[in-house]
Amino acid sequence: MRAANGVRRRAVWLAALVLAACGGDTGPPPLRQLSTSYTYVIKPDDSPPHAREDIHYVIEVVDRRTRQPIENGVGQLFAGKPIEESAPTGPQSKTWDGLTYGPEVGTYHAKLNFVVAGTWAVALRFARDSLHPLERIDWMQDVLDERPSKTP
Repeated sequence: MRAANGVRRRAVWLAALVLAACGGDTGPPPLRQLSTSYTYVIKPDDSPPHAREDIHYVIEVVDRRTRQPIENGVGQLFAGKPIEESAPTGPQSKTWDGLTYGPEVGTYHAKLNFVVAGTWAVALRFARDSLHPLERIDWMQDVLDERPSKTP
């Protein structure tokens, strides 16, 4: 009986350890995209983002054929709010940032700030180096209304 309690206690401890290891990331799920030569994992720090807040993106880039991370590539993350049919002559909102190579191998960082809520067209241009062509991926991003100000 005593041995069964010890085994049961170890099993509960092991299950708790496994659950703790699996539940460490509480951020939004990453966006996975493919271009002709690359696989991208795009991780925003908030999704869906709120208008008028800086949203930081961590973008992992891997060669599709070799599965090797791409180091020191060049690129840009950018977004535009499509002109609504109700206001075809109004200004178009835009935001962009160049990719900065991060401390992690094959990882790049960028920041966007969506000025108004709604649906935005977002795109990423990337090349292994300046001698290779830029490859582009696109997606649509819903942006929530800005959060109320905390200052009175």
